[in-house]
Amino acid sequence: MIDKDMDFNALEDSAFRKLLEDWLAANYPQEWRQDMRRPFRRLRGDDVVRWIGMQLDAGLRCPAWPKEYGGMGLDFLKQSVHQEVFETYGVARVVDLAEVQIGPTLMVHATAEQKARFIPPMLKGEHLWCQGYSEPGAGSDLASLKTAAIVDGDMLRVTGQKIWTSHAQEATHMFALVRTSKGERKQQGISFILLEMDAPGVTIRPIANLAGEEEFCEVFLDDVKVPLANVIGGLDNGWTVAKALLGHERVWIGSPGLATRALTLTRTLLAARPHDDVLFDAYAACAADLHDLRWLYRKTCSAIAGGTEPGVEVSMLKVIQSELLQRITELNVELGGDDALVDGDSPVGDTVTDYGWQYFMARPGTIFAGANEIQRNVLAKAVLGLGSK
Repeated sequence: MIDKDMDFNALEDSAFRKLLEDWLAANYPQEWRQDMRRPFRRLRGDDVVRWIGMQLDAGLRCPAWPKEYGGMGLDFLKQSVHQEVFETYGVARVVDLAEVQIGPTLMVHATAEQKARFIPPMLKGEHLWCQGYSEPGAGSDLASLKTAAIVDGDMLRVTGQKIWTSHAQEATHMFALVRTSKGERKQQGISFILLEMDAPGVTIRPIANLAGEEEFCEVFLDDVKVPLANVIGGLDNGWTVAKALLGHERVWIGSPGLATRALTLTRTLLAARPHDDVLFDAYAACAADLHDLRWLYRKTCSAIAGGTEPGVEVSMLKVIQSELLQRITELNVELGGDDALVDGDSPVGDTVTDYGWQYFMARPGTIFAGANEIQRNVLAKAVLGLGSK
């Protein structure tokens, strides 16, 4: 049993690592683990709620949250150790925006009443959250959003459309950006609101991706009533809240975990199948780039742990990781040869894999959380000092 009251930060990294490894070995369901067939496996539906409950019962829920809110209270380096152990063990990914986005945002920007109303149920997994940011005409240029919210007494009446909303069909709540007024700059007049997904006027339409997974959704909002009490940070102040919410998002997205798992399959393929020097050289290039990504990731995490707030430089992590993952999955398809053309499982040594699923699941990474083209513009201007033509 894990002592929920222990100071995890006081443990040596090796001791903390072993504590997590032992708990996972004793408690994590084997059927949930990522494997050669589904190296990017995600939990869905009831399994998400069950997994949240298991972590909560063990005192391992929400590593970054302060203990006063029910979290583990880990410093940033301990958070990176926690993530590395879970990735190495093959813990399936979970879209838990309560933990990584909206929860920490409420801790900073919400009123005491809002915190008391929303944080406990998200900690317990009673509320599952999705993000209502992107729109058909406002993706990377988020400030161009057009979903409108009109004040009507103590309510907002919200009308518009959101898109690419991950796992909206399983969410109970959404945090969203809506336009409540017009200002001189398009970032002005935006409000940050919380709404219930079963409210009248909310329609959810899943979108199947190339891998056949319904990970994204369209969400239509037709005169949805949202209490003014659900506005976070005050009317027309949503852009400030939204920027705070992004926080460390691109740091975690830039983790080398996914690329590491994909390259494990590459090594298995090289050992199991005939290949030429060109493909081996491509593997060596990917392995070298993965080594550099790990170094940059550790350097970034150490800087944040030392008190440096993540700046636009973290966009490099997101760009490098997402593009490297695509290159590795492309290489795996080449190594698979004719088997890679099979729809479904193909044998690889003493195991199986699904080349197409992995290849297609790696495609959206360069688009979500800010398209890589936009991230390069940000890096060019803010880091390299290059101006727009």
